Amino acid sequence: MFKVAVGHSNDPDSYSAITEVLEQCQITLAENVPAAGILFAAIDFEHCLLLQEINRAFPEIELIGCTTDAEISSVLEFEQDSVTLILFCSDEIEIHAGIGKGLSQDSIKATKQAVEQAQAKSNLKSHKLCLTTPESLTTDGTSIVDGLKLALGENFPILGGLAGDQLRLSQTYQFFNQEVLSDSIPILLFSGKLLFSHGVANGWHPISRKAVITKADKDIIYEIDHQPALDFYDDYLGGLLPSPEYPLAVLDSQANDFYTRVVHVKNREIKNINCLARIPEKSIVQIAQASRQEILIAAKTSIQKALKTYPGTEPQAVLLFSCAARRQLLGTSTNLEYQLAKTILNQALPCCGFYTYGEISPLEIATSSQLHHETFVTLLLGVE
Repeated sequence: MFKVAVGHSNDPDSYSAITEVLEQCQITLAENVPAAGILFAAIDFEHCLLLQEINRAFPEIELIGCTTDAEISSVLEFEQDSVTLILFCSDEIEIHAGIGKGLSQDSIKATKQAVEQAQAKSNLKSHKLCLTTPESLTTDGTSIVDGLKLALGENFPILGGLAGDQLRLSQTYQFFNQEVLSDSIPILLFSGKLLFSHGVANGWHPISRKAVITKADKDIIYEIDHQPALDFYDDYLGGLLPSPEYPLAVLDSQANDFYTRVVHVKNREIKNINCLARIPEKSIVQIAQASRQEILIAAKTSIQKALKTYPGTEPQAVLLFSCAARRQLLGTSTNLEYQLAKTILNQALPCCGFYTYGEISPLEIATSSQLHHETFVTLLLGVE
C-alpha cells in the first residue's frame, strides 16, 4: 500500500491555511496515518505554527520542507503566498528524516549528519532515494550536493530543491519535524519497495562553440579558453551582459547532456563572470538561450521523460521542482507550466512542488546528481 495526500491553501492567515490543508489531507487519507511529509510554504507565514499543527495532527510524522519562491499542487495548481503539504502513507516503504545544521561552517559534516540520522532510524540497509530541501543563501548549492554524494554514493539518486524567500535574498527557512531552521539541510530517505523515475528539462539550447573554463575560483570565472571570461560572451552577444536569459550550459560527461548555471557580471571592466553556484575549472561550457515558449514546453518534456522511464505501470504521486528564475522570466505566464504539465498526467494523480533557488537531480538514470538552474524537474513515485 502506498497512499499519498496533498493539501493546499492560499488563505493568508497561518492557522486558517494549515487547518484547511490538514482537512484536505485527512479526507484523502481516511483512517491511514502518514509516515512522512513535505511542507512548502511562502516566506511570510508563521512557520512554527504550521509545523506545530501538522505535528498535532500526526505526532509521529517524519516531516521536512522549506520556504519557497512559489508553490504548485494538484489542488490549487500554481500559487504564490500559499502553503502546500504532501503526505506519504505506506506499509511497504520506509521513509525517515534527518537534519544537518551549520552548512556554512562545514557542508560535508552537515550533509553527513543528515544522512546518518536518517539511516540510523531505518531497519533496511538498501536505501533507494533521497529528497532534500536545503538552505540556498549561506552555502554554495554544489557543496551541498557534493556532500550528499559523499555520504550516499556518487550515483545515488538525490532530488529536491533549494529553499527560497520570494527573491528577497535575505533569509530562507528549512523545516524538520517541529523545528524552523536556517543554514541547514533536511532530508527524507526512502527505502523498501519504492518505484520512481525522474525527468529533467529546461528549454535552453547552446548557441556558442564549446569552451573550457581555464581559471575559476568558487563562484567566479576568470578565464574561458585562457581569455577573460566576459570576452567569451562578447564574441557571441555583442556586448550584452550575461544574465538569466543567457545562462551557461555545463556539459555533464556522464549523461552526455548539460545542466545550466545562471551567471552575471558585477563589473564589466574587470571581465570576470559571477555564478550563482560554482562551476569547476576544466568544465566544458556553452552560452545558451531559450524562447518563452521553449521554457514552457520544457515542463511538459520533463514529465514525458519521467513517464517514459517509470518502472511500474502507474505512478501514485508526483513532485515538481521548478526554478525561481523560470518564474521571473515567464512572469504572468508561469501558471502555464503546470497547465502544460497536467495535460499528460493522470488527473487524479496527487501532485506537489515549489519554485526553488536551485534544482537537484541527475540528468539521467544512474548518473550523478547535479545542481541545476532554470530547470524543471519531475519525480514520479509509486510502489512495487
